[in-house]
Amino acid sequence: MLGGLFSVRRAEPDHLLPAAGGTVVLALLLPVVALVGWSIAGWGLAALLWLGLHALDLFVARTRAKPGGGLAGSGIQAFALFFKLIALLIVLFAALAAGHDLALTTALTYGLAYTFELGLSLASYFGTPSL
Repeated sequence: MLGGLFSVRRAEPDHLLPAAGGTVVLALLLPVVALVGWSIAGWGLAALLWLGLHALDLFVARTRAKPGGGLAGSGIQAFALFFKLIALLIVLFAALAAGHDLALTTALTYGLAYTFELGLSLASYFGTPSL
């Protein structure tokens, strides 16, 4: 069953709904972070990471959409994926060096928004009809 699930070809779904869902989760977490007494700077750092990494995604999507972007677009996408991971880890380690509360708030806030976005992405991918 699992092999059949991933062997069916599907069109790539739109990235706007999952990104918007993650942004809503991020916005809803601000009052929660404030009420619990966690670091607002950690929430701000997570929001800055969220916006920056999605801006990079938008740039890569526009680059790949250009005519003749085939192989070069794939290389840019691979580099952007690697860069996003390294940038996220560097910022989280810098936050950890600045303080445990800042790092914990940043990691939990970004992690919840990313997890929600991933869930919406999977639902939209497997909810589309096969080709």
